[in-house]
Formats: sequence, structure tokens, C-alpha cells
Amino acid sequence: MSKLKTLITEGAGSIRPTEVEDYMNVGGYNGLKKAVTMTPEEIIGEVKKSQLLGRGGAAYPAGKKWEHLLHIDIFPKYIVCNADEGEPGTFKDKLLMGKLPLRVIEGITIAGYVFGAKAGYIYVRGEYRKIQRVLKEAIMHAKGAGFLGKNILGRGFDFDIHVISGAGAYVCGENSALLNSTEGKVGRPRIKPPHLAEVGLFLQPTLVNNVESFASIPAIVEGGGSTYCEYGTPDSGGTKLVCLSGHVNNRSTYEVPLGLTLRELIYDPELGNGIPNGKRLKFFHLGGQSGPIGGPDQLDTPYTYKGLSSNGLSVGSGAVVVMNEDVSILEYLKGVTEFFLHESCGKCVPCREGNKQIYKILCRLATPGAPEPDDLNMLRRLVDTMISASFCGLGQSAAVALNTAWKIFKDEFEINAKPQALGHAAA
Repeated sequence: MSKLKTLITEGAGSIRPTEVEDYMNVGGYNGLKKAVTMTPEEIIGEVKKSQLLGRGGAAYPAGKKWEHLLHIDIFPKYIVCNADEGEPGTFKDKLLMGKLPLRVIEGITIAGYVFGAKAGYIYVRGEYRKIQRVLKEAIMHAKGAGFLGKNILGRGFDFDIHVISGAGAYVCGENSALLNSTEGKVGRPRIKPPHLAEVGLFLQPTLVNNVESFASIPAIVEGGGSTYCEYGTPDSGGTKLVCLSGHVNNRSTYEVPLGLTLRELIYDPELGNGIPNGKRLKFFHLGGQSGPIGGPDQLDTPYTYKGLSSNGLSVGSGAVVVMNEDVSILEYLKGVTEFFLHESCGKCVPCREGNKQIYKILCRLATPGAPEPDDLNMLRRLVDTMISASFCGLGQSAAVALNTAWKIFKDEFEINAKPQALGHAAA
């Protein structure tokens, strides 16, 4: 039985992306047609039954988020799609927006109907210029077919969607920084509370969900939340788009049911199909640069939100970067830290300065004779400080890869360290 599913990717690559007729031929807009015959409470009830957890990385229950916003009696409300896909190793949203933009638009439109919103925004990373054009064309065609704009489906429901281009800042993937950027402000995170459901875009109640989350909504509404949930597990409903890259034979995006093991994702012939040239797996990096690193002894972990979390791992953005036995963990972590060093917004000291110092220490640890006596102890203190004191999720998660890799590859961290340093640093 095939491990590949097409619950939210039906038609990807086989239809003209922006043509409404093509999209409807693969079941498009059935969800919206059904949604406008339901009450907002009924739709949210189906989302809750689906056990859909936010697909952007935070894994917050979508039904709970939607229910919270519904009970806020302040208008106007806004719908925002976070399409700032800046996490290295992640390219699932690119597939949906490039090949099935109308599915994303349909999901956003259903949300607009639920909350009585008049406007939605898709915030797209600046590097996705071509995809921005695809989205705009798809929106134009949806309006022409009566699925966007004035009096949608003759129900007196008015809703429009605007495409906003990011400027290449990774931190704008954080929802509050994204909203600031959408408003034309500096893309830096906000203090929370108040939460975005209460004070979001233009200081109004706002729903912010990821591209994949919105793309799941039509399937949930059309088939029912319980049916959607059955594709996955009771605590991790539905399917997940997984991005396989690195040292794996079949690098691509796959829609799979939640519940497969990491071993299946990497080695199954229908999916990753193993590591090239007969090399052995050394480690895998989940959920992008801000996610944890795991080793071969964790391969049989089920790819579910609960299953991974129980083993110190996470789904995150859906990225699975595979590295073979030839890779130096310290050199790899230097690259990860360089990324965060470049992308830190500079607002808080722990992130801005912590990444600089971590990079310097990693460079010394990777060089025979270069480490200083207190390097390992200082590295531990920096990691702890960044996790506990950084202002936003970027700084708090910047050292996650390092922290998890240190537990698995302790010997590589210590091989060049001064003997007197080893007694002071806890792995």
C-alpha cells in the first residue's frame, strides 16, 4: 500500500495552477461551497475534530486558535497567511503556492467566512518572486469566477486577498514580526501578551496560520474533521508535507500520513530511498535550522507531534535534512550558527551577541590546539542564556541544534578541548 497521499496535494503538477476550472476538476472549491452552508461554529467544530496542529512549526491546535478568535467580539478581523518560508531545508509551502495556489486561497477564504473578515493577506518571502506572481494571477481568476470579491457564491459574503512581499528577513517568519512588516514597520517581534488573536494586524483581532494549515481547511470542511484525522493518528491528525533533502537519494516534498517512522521517511524506496553510495546515516536535522538533531538510534521514532516530542525531537516546519557519516558535526553547526548570526534582528543581547560567541567557540573546538580552557563551560552557559533570555523564538531556538547534537556527539565536541576543560562542562 502506498505511503504517499494526495489529501491536500491532489492535482499538484498535473493542472494549470491558476485556472479555476482545472482546480474544480480535482475537487477544488467543494470545501468553500459546503462552508457557506454551515455556521462558523460548525466549521470550527470540524477543525477541532480534525486534530489539525499548526503546520508552520509551533504545532498549536488550529481549532483552539480559531475558537478563541471567534469569541472576540471586535471588528474588523483579519486573516493572514504566513508564507514567509525562510527555514533552510523547507520548501513545502513553495509547492502548494506554486502548483496549488487556489487551494491555499480557498482555505483562507473559508477562514474569512468563519470570522466575518473582509480582507486577507498572504505574506510571501521576498525570494519567491515568481510565486508571488502566480498567487496574484490565481486571486484574479478566483475573483472572476465568483469565489473572491463581492457577494461570494451569492451569499452576501465579501472578501478579498492581498499579496505582501517580504524583504528577505528570516525573523519575519515569526508571526508578530510578520504583522509589523505587513504594516510597513520594522520586522521585529512584539511583546506578548496581548496575543495576536486580540491585537494583531492594525491592532485588530487577527488569525495567522501557515500555508499548509490553510491548504488543509478545504479537505477538513468537505470530508469532515473525523475523516481528515483518520489519515494520521488520534493526537496528530491528517497528513504532513515533508521536505527531504541532504544526503538522501530522493530529495523532494512528500505528503505522508502522520505516523510513519523516520526510518520509513529516509529509507523507503517510495520516499527517501536511502543514502547515496552506500554511506551510513550520521544524523538528521528536523524542522529547519531551529530544530533538533537526531541520530541513528532514533530512526524508529514515529513521525507524529507527540511521538517526536517524547524523544526530544519535533516536526517543526517539516524539513528532514539527512547527513551521512562523512559530515563533521562541528562544521555543520558552524553553518547553522552562521545562519542565525546573519538573520538575528539584533533586538536583544542574548541572540545578537550569543550567536557571535557560539560561532567563535565552535571554530576553536573544530581546530586542533585552538580551544581555550573554558570553551566548553562557556558554550554551555551561552546556550542556557539564549534559551531562557532571548526575546523571541529565533534566539530561543537558535541553539537547539547545537544542544541536541552535543548530547549525541559529545566526543567530537571534546576531542580538541583542553583536558582541564572537560571536568567543567556538562553535556
